[in-house]
Amino acid sequence: MRRTMPRVMAMARPGAMPLPVRQDVHALTPPGVFDRWGQDAAGVRALERGDAVITMFDVIGEDFWTGGGVTAKKVAAQLRAIGDRPVEVQINSPGGDMFEGIAIYNVLREHPQEITVKVMGMAASAASIIAMAGDRIEIGAASFLMIHNCWVVAVGNRHDMAETAEWLAPFDQAMVDLYAARTGQKPEDVAKWLDAETFMSGSQAIERGFADELLAADKLTVEEGAAAKDKSVNDLRAMELQLVAAGATRADARERINKIRGTPGAAPEEGTPGAALETNGQTVRPAEPKAGADDWSGLTDLLATVRP
Repeated sequence: MRRTMPRVMAMARPGAMPLPVRQDVHALTPPGVFDRWGQDAAGVRALERGDAVITMFDVIGEDFWTGGGVTAKKVAAQLRAIGDRPVEVQINSPGGDMFEGIAIYNVLREHPQEITVKVMGMAASAASIIAMAGDRIEIGAASFLMIHNCWVVAVGNRHDMAETAEWLAPFDQAMVDLYAARTGQKPEDVAKWLDAETFMSGSQAIERGFADELLAADKLTVEEGAAAKDKSVNDLRAMELQLVAAGATRADARERINKIRGTPGAAPEEGTPGAALETNGQTVRPAEPKAGADDWSGLTDLLATVRP
C-alpha cells in the first residue's frame, strides 16, 4: 500500500486575482530560479497522457528564445477544445511572467468542471500561482513548489523606486490571500514564506496545504533530450535577466547574447565539434567550430561581467 503524507483539507478556490493596469511592466522569475529548475527539474515529464490534459512544461508567458511559452490565450484555446469535461494540468515550469500566470489562473478557475493539477517537476513563481487553480493538487515526492514576492527590474530615482514598491504591494497581498485561502495557513506565515523566496519539497507542500497528495513515482520520467534542451535554454533566460538586472534593456540583453552565440534557431553549420573530421596528410583532427547556433564561446565571460 502506498503511503501518503497527511493531507490538509483545502478551502474552496478564491475569486479572480487582479490583473495589472499597466501593461508595460512585467513581474519576472529571478535568474537563480532558472538555475535551480535546470538542476532539479529539467526534462521531467509525465508518462501518462490524455485528450483532457494540458501540459505546462515551459516558461509562463511568451518565450523569446524558443518561440514557445505558456500563455492564457493558448490555455483558453485548449480548454475550449476539451469542452465541458474534467481537466488535468501537468506542470513543470520555473515560472516566468507573473501577470500572465495570474491570467492563466483566472482562465482555469472559470472552467466549470473539476481541475486536477499535477506538479511533475517544479511549479515555481508564476507557475505556483497557476497550480493553486486546481480543485485537487498532486505533487511528486522529489518535486518542488516555490513562492516569492513579485520580482521586477526597475530604473529611476528614489521617488520612482518608492512608486514601484507601492504599485507592487497589492500584487504581493493578492498572492498572500490566494495561498492562504488554498492552504488554510495564516496570512502572516504565508507572507514570511514569500519574503524568504521559499522552496517546498513534495512532503512540505502537502504538510503546509499547497498540495493534497503525492504522485505515484511511476508516473514520472526524465527525457534526456528534453533535459539537455531545457538546461541550454534556461542558461539564456537566466543570462538575459542578469543583464537586465545590471541595467540593460531586454532588447539590448538579447542582442548582446545573440552576437556571441549566433541567431536563435539557426541551423548548425558544417564544422560542429565532433560532427566531422578533417584530414591533413596523415593527420586526422577534429573539425574547427564555426559561428552559428551552437557557438557558445564567450558566454562564460559575459555572464561573469554581470555577477557580483
